[in-house]
Amino acid sequence: MTAPGTEPPDRRTRTGRWRDQLIAYGWLVLAWNLFWGEFTWGNLLGGLLTAGVVLLFFPLPPVTFHGRLRLRGLLAFGSRFVVELIRASAHVARIAVQPGYTPRSAIIGVRLRLPTDLNLALTAEVLSLVPGTLIVEVDRDAGILYVHVLDVRGPAALAASRAQVHAVERRIVEVIGSNAELRQVRTGPVDKELP
Repeated sequence: MTAPGTEPPDRRTRTGRWRDQLIAYGWLVLAWNLFWGEFTWGNLLGGLLTAGVVLLFFPLPPVTFHGRLRLRGLLAFGSRFVVELIRASAHVARIAVQPGYTPRSAIIGVRLRLPTDLNLALTAEVLSLVPGTLIVEVDRDAGILYVHVLDVRGPAALAASRAQVHAVERRIVEVIGSNAELRQVRTGPVDKELP
C-alpha cells in the first residue's frame, strides 16, 4: 500500500489526463450552449454529444503543467496587459487616421526560452490579442514564434519587438510557471536573432 500523494507516476499521469479531458468536456459543452445563445435541455444534450464526439475523434494533446498560479503575478500581468492593449490600440488608430503615412511591417522569428506547448500557446494568444502583432506561424519543435509586427522603423524597432515577446513570455511564466521555469526565463540566455 502506498502513502497518499506517492502514487506511481503512471497513475498520477492517467488521473491528470482524465481530469484534463473532463475539464475540456465541460468547456466544450458550455461553448456549445453559448453558441446557440440559450441554455435548454436540447442544447445541453446536443452539447454533451458534440463534446463527446469532438474529444473522441480529435483528442487533445497532453499538456503538462508543473507550475502553480501566483496571484501577484496574475495581477501584474493583467494590469500590464491592459496598459499594452490601450497603448497598442492608440498606436494602430493613429496609424489608421494619419494621412499619407504608410507603415512598414515585418515578420520576426522569436525563439522562446521555455518552449513548452503551454507556454507557446499562451504567449501566442496574448500576442495575438494586442493590436499590431499577429502570430503567423509556430514552430513547435524549435520553440519559435513567427510574429507579424506593424510599423517597424528599423533594427531598433525589431529588437524592441523581440524584447516585447520575451517580456510577455516572462510575465506568463511569472503567473503559472514552476520555480525552475521562472529561473529559466529570468536568467536563461536569449538566443541570437532569427531571420
